[in-house]
Amino acid sequence: MQAFQHAVIGLVDHFGYVGLFIAMMLGNIGAPIGTEIVLPAAGALTARGHLPSVVLTIIVAVLGELAGGTLGYAIGRFGGRPFVEKYGKYVRFHHAYLDKIDAFFDRHGSVAIFVFRFVPVLRGVAAIPAGISRMHLAAFYLWTALGSALFCGGLVWVGFAFGEHLDALMPLIHRYAKLAVVLCVAIALLWGGIALARNRRAARAGL
Repeated sequence: MQAFQHAVIGLVDHFGYVGLFIAMMLGNIGAPIGTEIVLPAAGALTARGHLPSVVLTIIVAVLGELAGGTLGYAIGRFGGRPFVEKYGKYVRFHHAYLDKIDAFFDRHGSVAIFVFRFVPVLRGVAAIPAGISRMHLAAFYLWTALGSALFCGGLVWVGFAFGEHLDALMPLIHRYAKLAVVLCVAIALLWGGIALARNRRAARAGL
């Protein structure tokens, strides 16, 4: 897996923003890209001058995630559960995942898309059940873009800050990526819970 992730980083290094866009898009339709590894590396490459702008690096990463999310949404909307149950195994998306995500959607609504942006594996396939449930596109893109901006922006900035020490940074990223993602999940859940509580209070007040 690490060899594959290094190959993806090489793709970004060689092809620049086109490579980054492709990597992020594939990572959001279930490919085992390891975006929590690729993003800090992209930030470090930006610090070294291989990519010209940290802001543009974040924008391209987010656009890649939105493109992948769009494909996932279309797969769910037009292929439905039968398509997912037949082919989902090829992108690490099993029937059990679909049931769990559906249950989470039922409890938390569209804010679930935001939360899933910070959950490994699920962040790459959450757009599919959103398509199956025919989530409103405006809500889908809003929560996906917001979650992706925070996720991509944070990890790119980490890589950018330590860009001159990329070789030393990569083992640390591999070692602590899961811990960083867990922290992001905790923050996302807290933020999502607050937003959901506010929405419910606003709904009750409007009655």
